[in-house]
Amino acid sequence: MSGRIATIQRDTKETTIRITFQIDGSGNCSVDSGIPFFDHMLNGFARHGLFDLDAKIRGDVEVDSHHTIEDTGIVLGEAIKKAVGDKEGIRRFGHVILPMDDALVLCAIDLSGRPYLESNLSFTSEKIGDMDTEMVREFFYAVSYASGMNLHFQQLAGKNNHHIAECAFKAFAKALDMATMVDDRITGVLSTKGTL
Repeated sequence: MSGRIATIQRDTKETTIRITFQIDGSGNCSVDSGIPFFDHMLNGFARHGLFDLDAKIRGDVEVDSHHTIEDTGIVLGEAIKKAVGDKEGIRRFGHVILPMDDALVLCAIDLSGRPYLESNLSFTSEKIGDMDTEMVREFFYAVSYASGMNLHFQQLAGKNNHHIAECAFKAFAKALDMATMVDDRITGVLSTKGTL
């Protein structure tokens, strides 16, 4: 791994998480959280964003999936923030409308430094595999606040819970890839304030 890259470790009584995240990667992912569907989502995120992600995740999954997924979101958010760095030359904004069979999800990002999550993702089951569906929102909330990212999801269509969740993770990947792209036309940071 080289380029815009960061490694963050977080140790609590509930979880031990170490993530290395590279923006300018090729979609390589190594992850084993003990929650197979969550691993599937993180693999999709890395692959479709063309990020490299190495995540060593240990949590109290015998309790439930909450601490593991939320803390992974915190660590990934911190790694994104560190890897982006001073934000000079990046596009800052990213957006995509991504289809997956019946599901259609819009994701929009502003790497403004101001954290906020708005989401209307809607699930009709409590779990997908071993992952609580309510943890989709908790994960993205943690990512947005730890990274200082304005993050919006709008579910435009979808009936299958697996498709809706996967569509959201892939849309997030594509929007983040766009927002972190370097544009030679941009001098400094893309802001009328001169800082982000």
